[in-house]
Amino acid sequence: MTSGGLSRWLLADTAQAPGTHTGPHGKPDGGRKASWWRVMCLSGVDYFSTLGYQPAIAALAAGLLAPLATIILVVITLAGALPIYRRVARESPHGAGSIAMLAKLLPRWGGKLAILALLGFAATDFMITMTLSAADATAHFVENPFVPKALHGQEVVITLVLLAALGTVFLRGFAEAIRIATYLVGAFLLLNVTVLVVSFVQLAAHPTAVNDWWGALTTQHGSPLVMVGIALLVFPKLALGLSGFETGVAVMPQIKGDADDTEKQPQGRIRGAHRLLTSSALIMSVLLIASSIVTVMLIPAAEFQPGGAANGRAIAYLGYEYLGDGFGTAYDLVTIAILWFAGASAMAGLLNLVPRYLPRLGMVPRWARAIRPLVLVFTGIGMLITILFQADVNAQGGAYATGVLVLITSAAVAVTLSAKRQRQRKSAIAFAIITLVFLYTTVTNIVERPEGIKIAGCFILGILVTSFVSRVARSTELRALTIAFDSQAERWITERTAERIDLIAREPGPTSRYPLKLVHAQHAHRLSDLEPWFIEVTIGDSSDFEEELVVHGEVRDGYRVLSITSSNVPNTLAAVLIELRDRTGGMPHIYFRWTEGNPVANLIRFLLFGEGEIAAVTREVLREAEPRHTCRPWVHVA
Repeated sequence: MTSGGLSRWLLADTAQAPGTHTGPHGKPDGGRKASWWRVMCLSGVDYFSTLGYQPAIAALAAGLLAPLATIILVVITLAGALPIYRRVARESPHGAGSIAMLAKLLPRWGGKLAILALLGFAATDFMITMTLSAADATAHFVENPFVPKALHGQEVVITLVLLAALGTVFLRGFAEAIRIATYLVGAFLLLNVTVLVVSFVQLAAHPTAVNDWWGALTTQHGSPLVMVGIALLVFPKLALGLSGFETGVAVMPQIKGDADDTEKQPQGRIRGAHRLLTSSALIMSVLLIASSIVTVMLIPAAEFQPGGAANGRAIAYLGYEYLGDGFGTAYDLVTIAILWFAGASAMAGLLNLVPRYLPRLGMVPRWARAIRPLVLVFTGIGMLITILFQADVNAQGGAYATGVLVLITSAAVAVTLSAKRQRQRKSAIAFAIITLVFLYTTVTNIVERPEGIKIAGCFILGILVTSFVSRVARSTELRALTIAFDSQAERWITERTAERIDLIAREPGPTSRYPLKLVHAQHAHRLSDLEPWFIEVTIGDSSDFEEELVVHGEVRDGYRVLSITSSNVPNTLAAVLIELRDRTGGMPHIYFRWTEGNPVANLIRFLLFGEGEIAAVTREVLREAEPRHTCRPWVHVA
């Protein structure tokens, strides 16, 4: 493939416009949508795959109290996380999740920095989902009795191969990913239900196992209140059982909605997402409780310890124990496959979140709207993480839990603020209580496993540095997504078709200064005889980057004024000048006074607040946007 062909292939699936990305591969093609239950399988490869290791984690963390601790996890899931994410799905139905909600609630630079930090935690969650799941798939593979001994000790290489295979799926296309996920989830759930049913039959046939468990439990913890208290204390260690909610809303754009759905009101997609979230939570709750009961009662406690046969694979242990090596191997193969493909939902979440959100803020290069380059970047980062952690599942668990819990907590904060803003007092109080529960869980997890926040901090630092560099590098781009003129401005443009338009740039201020500004411009620039217009840009949220501009035509003290509200001045002026040139066929001329002050300080003001050295930057934006100097609008400064 030639370099030009490679470039076209890499950039083939690119979002049609910034902020309109609808998920892999970015083009809003209704043919790529699927029923909610099939998309549930896509998020389920992450959520349901935790059955491969969650029961063992619960047994190791809570011991005999694992069933009670799991019940607490299920209560918090159904009464806390599920209502939160149902509301997130309703208020942020385009896959950006709670981060998009907070972006609306927390404007300007302070809000943007908070959002970038949350994106760091999201990257931690999704990237560690990919690497941890692939490493766990490797662990199941090498621990199978039929695997050659020569592959033992090659966990890093095997995990790298699995990550490369996952990246290849997304490089080839996303059309088959949901179908693969459907088969994997169906097979995995069927095998787990089979093991659990056989295990409960064993408990019924040997009731002494239940009696022994109950006797040991009451001996260790005589009071039910003590049992509940201890279970609450160990609950944060079971938090990985909440991992599927963020990916559940991340893959929402893949849900087929109603025929009359619109981008602003996709009611069918929202309804499908609610079914997805509720169904997956109910299925997982039943399986988690059942698995915690049978694993604690049927597996010796020593087997859960590091190096034990049930460590990280409790249900697989029961499959080998009661259904034989053949079934156990089949269970291992399906578990390996679903753990490997668990990274698919995480990759889909990243591919939806980054192109939808970051380019609009100028925080990534333009090529980040294309899917395939992002796949290569994310796959490379996943491989680097795998090498750094030597494909160790336990070493990555803290970072995974930290990312999951911070995102759930941020979602709880977002829906609480949303309910408060909408004056829904009872909902706001209920969500605030849930927020406190998740905040406690998050803080406890960070204190017990501080390596998680360190890893998340590296992601946050990387995103902040990358975002700043990208913002500076793209500072002289045309940022307007669209430019619309109101009816008054349209009439003025029609009057000036094929004629020169003189524009006097002016800071918004008292109208009494228009005559003085006009006199200065006429003396300094020798304006044409045609009536000049004034153009004014009012700074809105300077932390925004790309936006839709609306130009208003107003008559103030007898002078024609084009008024725009935007995040910056020079890029907006350049975009309007080019639009006027294209609309009228004439060549616009704009007139400035030199900006007072230190040039370096003015440059910083431009980068942070969208103002500063207006004339020089406007000319530079025009130069980059229009390389033909004879077709470039004129900039005059005096």
